[in-house]
Amino acid sequence: MPRFNPYTLQMQITRMFEQGQSLFATLKVQDWLRERNEDPSAYEILFHQTPAPPGSGDVMVVEIELRRKDGQPVDPWLQQEVNRHT
Repeated sequence: MPRFNPYTLQMQITRMFEQGQSLFATLKVQDWLRERNEDPSAYEILFHQTPAPPGSGDVMVVEIELRRKDGQPVDPWLQQEVNRHT
């Protein structure tokens, strides 16, 4: 049974970038994909830093983009889940 983590993947990745640990962000997303029975080697993982929404208390937010290496479209549910805020 997977352990419960109260923080979303996007929150964890954003925190990694803030703490200068962005090198490990790709590994974190690859582990997340494995947990969902996806092959991480089939995806290109990109990170986009954007300003945080006003009132959020954060300076920036890191959006995660998945691209399939075979040119097929990424499942919209998967792309939405990788950037889920809550």
